[in-house]
Amino acid sequence: MKITAIEPKKKGLSALYIDGEFALKIDTETVLSYRIDVGDEIDDEKLKEVIDASNIKRAKDKAMWLISYRDHSKKELIDKVAKDSSYEAATKAVERLQELGLINDERYAKRYATDLLSLKHLSKSAAVRKLCDKGIDRDLARDTVDELDVDIYENIRAVINKKYSKNLFDEKGRRRCVNGLVRLGYSYSDIKAVLSEYTDIDYCD
Repeated sequence: MKITAIEPKKKGLSALYIDGEFALKIDTETVLSYRIDVGDEIDDEKLKEVIDASNIKRAKDKAMWLISYRDHSKKELIDKVAKDSSYEAATKAVERLQELGLINDERYAKRYATDLLSLKHLSKSAAVRKLCDKGIDRDLARDTVDELDVDIYENIRAVINKKYSKNLFDEKGRRRCVNGLVRLGYSYSDIKAVLSEYTDIDYCD
């Protein structure tokens, strides 16, 4: 097979023509790195190698773009990149970023868990679930959350003071408060203990 034309396209791609017919679009940097030129002969094995390299390069570019906006877990990043490339290319690209230290599940888990507990005031069990939803290994999620020093009662107070303190003196307001805290993963016993500081009504019975 002979490469008969290479035409630059948008988004860093080049159109490759083989034996006078359009064959595929490929990453331009890959074309340059493999020193592919018009008139070159290329066999199936070499073409597959170039295509694979192009796919990984494009997947890596997408991954870099995503982490430039915010940190991601490894699995979360692979899943997002794989929407625009093969899962294999996405995995190889993300693993390369992992080797370079640009993504790190332990670092990500600690940062995200801290936000969930300190800013969103979730319970520890809810924080573990959120981390798992992001693709963090369950054992790592549990260990990370357990290492963080969190005052459960202070977190519950923070939620009550922010959202519910003005409406605790009627049944509807109290139930709304309890339900909201339960959704954040807190137990009825812990909620009741803190809420007793605001009102002496036994709202859970």
